[in-house]
Amino acid sequence: MKRSFEWLLTALSSGLAACSPPPPAASAAAAAQTAAPEAGARIYDGNCVACHQQNGQGIPGVYPSLSGSPVVLGDPKTFALWVIKAQRAASMPVGKYATAMPQFGWMKAADAAALLTYLRSNFGNAAPPVPAANLSAAVGD
Repeated sequence: MKRSFEWLLTALSSGLAACSPPPPAASAAAAAQTAAPEAGARIYDGNCVACHQQNGQGIPGVYPSLSGSPVVLGDPKTFALWVIKAQRAASMPVGKYATAMPQFGWMKAADAAALLTYLRSNFGNAAPPVPAANLSAAVGD
């Protein structure tokens, strides 16, 4: 009788485990963060590579390198304003490069976050990711 009872408990617990709900799906924020590296790479390839080059090294004296750049590695809001509104960062002295940064005002906070995160984690950089929520006020979302 004891064995039957143990067998019944084992069967019930196995059956209940099979009926339990699956673990919750990843949140939208987690899904967006997973897609961010790909989106950032696409935005870079479509808008930045012509000046900053495929390797992020730029062209000396013409377009700045993104590798180890104080602007890229610094405050994400300042960096976002530089990319989206061409508002020069204080760490980027006027006249150092013969060209001007174009404005990418079409970018929403999610686009900017994806691009900035991509730049901060590639080309030898290892800065933390940039959440879109941190950029909404800076980009006007």
